[in-house]
Amino acid sequence: MQFSVNVEKLKPSATIAVSTLAKKLASEGRDIINLSAGEPDFDTPAFISDAAINGIRNGRTRYTPPAGIPELRVAIAARLSERSGRAMESEGVVVTAGAKQALFNALFTLFGPGDDVMVAAPYWTTYPDLVRIARAEPVEVFGEQANDFKITPTDLDECATHSTRGLIINTPCNPTGAVYSVEELTALAEWCRDRGVWLLSDEIYRNIHHVGDGAAPGILSVPAESLGPYVLIDGASKSFAMTGWRIGFTYADVEVTKKFSALQSQITSNSATPSQVAALAAFSDTDAADAALAEMGEAFARRRALVCRLMGELLPDVPFIEPDGAFYLFFCVGGFFDDEIANATEWCSRLLHEQGVALVPGAAFGDDRWVRMSFATSDEIIEQALGRISSSVRAASAG
Repeated sequence: MQFSVNVEKLKPSATIAVSTLAKKLASEGRDIINLSAGEPDFDTPAFISDAAINGIRNGRTRYTPPAGIPELRVAIAARLSERSGRAMESEGVVVTAGAKQALFNALFTLFGPGDDVMVAAPYWTTYPDLVRIARAEPVEVFGEQANDFKITPTDLDECATHSTRGLIINTPCNPTGAVYSVEELTALAEWCRDRGVWLLSDEIYRNIHHVGDGAAPGILSVPAESLGPYVLIDGASKSFAMTGWRIGFTYADVEVTKKFSALQSQITSNSATPSQVAALAAFSDTDAADAALAEMGEAFARRRALVCRLMGELLPDVPFIEPDGAFYLFFCVGGFFDDEIANATEWCSRLLHEQGVALVPGAAFGDDRWVRMSFATSDEIIEQALGRISSSVRAASAG
């Protein structure tokens, strides 16, 4: 069977594939601890769900403008203005069906055949495939492990070509949990500005920040004069435990935003109207939102401390990146490879089948020596999972 070149190299999301397999094994009666999925384990805050229910009952179930209901765009722009300390225009906001559509809109609009798009690695598994869908070429850029893999202008200089037109960064990062400082972001922004390279900053985990006060820095923390062409990608999924509601957004120059909106109008039209009404509550009821963010943030910070402590106690020789944001632990299993296990994909497969723990191998993120573990779960499950991982390592060493 012959398919279009648009999809001939397309692969299913690796993270979704692992989660699907784990759920299948669990449905067959296996005792499975699934730490592969990238979503909070909390319920959506009640004030958000109630807003959607009330909206449905009041008839808010019809089409909206492709870029989103005007009051939601205004509310998002207001929050961005607070974040940046400068006025952000609601016309620069496009509400999307999750951050994936936001990224698709940007990549498909801005890049095409012959373009190189640099991707900071380790990366979220979807970035390279979306670049390829746009018929552009992804170029992986790795930073130093000693710097939590965060990239620098020097790293960009080494990978840039005459065809480089874009750079994708993610802060806080999935899978490492690394967070770029304002100074680091400014250096990257100025590198892009000076070369006319589009900077796409995915900040979907921005409110899950474990160090310092408040949310993590982002490109709107960068001085306006340091910014060249950029697109901010964000949404409600991770911050407000709204993964299934599918609400993301982009913020960019108004002229670019018009192109995003036109593209979206031909693909999905608007994001689901009840979901937009729910997001309106999340972005406009600031007191309730801040209380919900603080409550979930406290739990994530406690879990982060727990998982780092247990790694030190149970797996003291295993390198890992101490996460400053998001809810993932990225650790290296390269020291466990042998004649039977040659990469992290095989290591994770053995762990799942022998110990019932589902993790995502680093092949999904650009380095198959590492694995990603989500700690968006209870303290008890974290302890059980790391106990099983430790048992697996000991058994393999004894064998």
